Amino acid sequence: MTTKIAGYPCTIRHLSADEGGGYLISFPDLPGCMSDGDTMVEAKQHAADAVAGYLVSCRKHRDPVPVPGSGGPVSGKILVRLPKSLHAALAERAKVEGVSMNLMFTAIVAEGLGRRKIRRGPATSTRRTMQKA
Repeated sequence: MTTKIAGYPCTIRHLSADEGGGYLISFPDLPGCMSDGDTMVEAKQHAADAVAGYLVSCRKHRDPVPVPGSGGPVSGKILVRLPKSLHAALAERAKVEGVSMNLMFTAIVAEGLGRRKIRRGPATSTRRTMQKA
């Protein structure tokens, strides 16, 4: 679930019993800023305090204050785990097309995102889209 707390978009995730239960809230615009609570209300209260503390720290250390909705720093680098069969298929496809696996992966992701945007529009959540697919 995505919402906003203190003006910043955040992701709220229910924690399994193995993870201790409750809810975890994280902020894409504020790297490392997260909070949790036993209930949704408690988690949101803690998250508002965490954002306030994060912003105070930015100002204190003269770090730039992230703009809400900026998505935070993006490096362009991700680590993805794939089933061995999918990895092998990707490697074979890249070989056939004469490109690196990195370029092949990037092209496939870009193509898939383009299709989703055209069919479902940009406001469709990934979670709902994946459930429908």
